[in-house]
Amino acid sequence: MRVGLVCAHAGSSTDGPTVGTQEHIARVAAELAARGHEVRVYERRDAATQPALAELDGYRLERVPVGPADPLPTAELVPYVAEFGRWLAREWAGEWAPEVVHGHYWVGGLAAAHAVRTTDIPVVQTFHSLGVEQLRHLGRRYGGPGERIPLERALTRAVDVAVAQCNDEVDELTRMGLQRTSVAMVPTGVDTGQFHPDGEAAPRDQRSRILSVGGLSAGHGQDDLIRAMRLVGDAELVIAGGPPAERLAGHAEARRLRELAERAGVAEQVKLVGAVPHDQMATWYRSADVVACTPHYSSAGRVSLEAMACGVPVVGYAMGGIADAVVDEVTGKLVPPGDVRTLGVTLRRMLTDNAGRFAYGHAAVDRVRCSYTWERTAAALERLYERVIGRRRPATPVEPTPPVEVAVEARGPVEAA
Repeated sequence: MRVGLVCAHAGSSTDGPTVGTQEHIARVAAELAARGHEVRVYERRDAATQPALAELDGYRLERVPVGPADPLPTAELVPYVAEFGRWLAREWAGEWAPEVVHGHYWVGGLAAAHAVRTTDIPVVQTFHSLGVEQLRHLGRRYGGPGERIPLERALTRAVDVAVAQCNDEVDELTRMGLQRTSVAMVPTGVDTGQFHPDGEAAPRDQRSRILSVGGLSAGHGQDDLIRAMRLVGDAELVIAGGPPAERLAGHAEARRLRELAERAGVAEQVKLVGAVPHDQMATWYRSADVVACTPHYSSAGRVSLEAMACGVPVVGYAMGGIADAVVDEVTGKLVPPGDVRTLGVTLRRMLTDNAGRFAYGHAAVDRVRCSYTWERTAAALERLYERVIGRRRPATPVEPTPPVEVAVEARGPVEAA
């Protein structure tokens, strides 16, 4: 198959380590290429020094020259969506055109849908997060652009199938108006060659270690963990994420969390280490006795999966991708979102149960290796692409007697994976 992956943000694929959703696109492209497909990734060019083309891991990366050659926040990308789509349409009018287009994020999906609107090329869409769900969970802390939610709703009507990464997202997409048969659940993958139990661990002292990984911004739940530490006892909470360590002192959220730790009387137990390169994260996971996943919104559950792949049990909020990844009482513990008391008590019990942590860790590794590899993710997408292409592709003509006319619906539901 010829597959086009579209992400209007810059940096979805780079020559160095990538993280989160950026890594997702790069890994999907590489896995599909390894399966024999011709894959091209399209992202916006945001620096004049970036080459227009790059060959990476068997696929081609094309940087689209729309908008200023500078990094832009999502809200400022919206005016360039139509231009991005027109550029893609011109590109695909030449000698190479995709058989299926897969949009990533809502802005990338809008550009992809705009590019193929006068063609019969099917569109698959992964949102990675949904504005309406973020608004529900974050409330006043939600900072997305005002046009995001109505544009996401419009996008669901323009695509052939939407890919959800967890069961909560499946439900949200159907509430937005998609038929259940037009939603396919394909979880994210984990690089089990990078994330595994054997290897070096980051230095630590004699205290038990709880690790939290995530950006320092509203909704990541670090404040819940800091409050819960009053119930945990003698243990350290290491928070990895945000700006580099040398810039933490000037970071507003880092200052807020440190002030909260002071007021809660746990300042000596809380350590902010700043950004950690993704290729070093496995050492931090291995250094922990338990990884705490407490974001107020998480569609993919990436951190919980990486921790489990390293053989570390997870205590997490029972929502989104975390609830799908963590099997309660098997690979870790799930607690009600926002229940700080239960979170603290659960962490304390986990840290004092050495045999339980050992059993959870082994079960966690098995679960990831059986159900959450990038090979499984790519194989599921491959089957989905084949279905949507087959739905659009005309059947082999058979000479009827007498001649009959057949009407084919342009964009109907696609059976979910």
